[in-house]
Amino acid sequence: MGPQKRRARLKRVIRLAIAIVLLLVMLRWFEHSQVYLPSRALEAAPAELGRAFEDARFKADDGVALHGWFFPADTNSPRARIAFLICHGNGGNISHRLDLCAALLKTGAGVFVFDYRGYGQSHGRPGEEGTYRDAQAAHAWLRQKGFRGGDIIAFGESLGGGVVSELALRETVGGLVLQSTFTSIPDIGAEIYPWLPVRWMSTIKYDTHTKLPRIKVPVLVMHSRADDLARFSHAEKNFAAANEPKAFCELNGRHNEAVWEQTEFREATEKFLKLVESRQSGK
Repeated sequence: MGPQKRRARLKRVIRLAIAIVLLLVMLRWFEHSQVYLPSRALEAAPAELGRAFEDARFKADDGVALHGWFFPADTNSPRARIAFLICHGNGGNISHRLDLCAALLKTGAGVFVFDYRGYGQSHGRPGEEGTYRDAQAAHAWLRQKGFRGGDIIAFGESLGGGVVSELALRETVGGLVLQSTFTSIPDIGAEIYPWLPVRWMSTIKYDTHTKLPRIKVPVLVMHSRADDLARFSHAEKNFAAANEPKAFCELNGRHNEAVWEQTEFREATEKFLKLVESRQSGK
């Protein structure tokens, strides 16, 4: 082969390599943009709930600065020692979860809601391992406030279900709530984009279904048959994979509707808290 042919072949190889690299970068960008939809602007203030709150500033173990709001339970509440730790979904920020906080506060427990890195006033850029570290940092913040690990109820909304299922493996929690949660990112991605090799290309997992058999605390799964993003079958599979004691609540409405305003949500949350409390007291 002559020098000119070798140079021509080398150029083709280089162009092909560049094209492959660009394709991979585009795929990673597309994947990330589909999973994380953060909003920086806070569109509501915690004072709108008309009760005491604490503006929390803390850091993940890799130094990323995080932000959240803590709403303590009423001082005379028999559940003042219990706190819900909310890990929210992939869109917006904590300012869009005030109604959820209000619903959970009605149980008599405290509520801590925080933003993952890249969301709201939290610094950094979101990523799977980063969100896990952020949840651990929020858990540590509650521990520093005096809450025992067993008195922290990890509440995962949608993507947050994938976060709290990992949190339950890394830290001590008293219970796990999965609201409108999918089995894994590859599973739901394959449903939304059936023409793409999602399972092959996916690097973001949030594999709740695989983790549930290793979680040994009470689990509450809440989902709607009308969910237009995560099919009801995701909840059925997650519930089947979870260990006893566990409970299932069928909600109504689409994925992004305010399901926490429903009677079914309130009743299921109350029953679940009683289940956690009875387990802790040994009854």
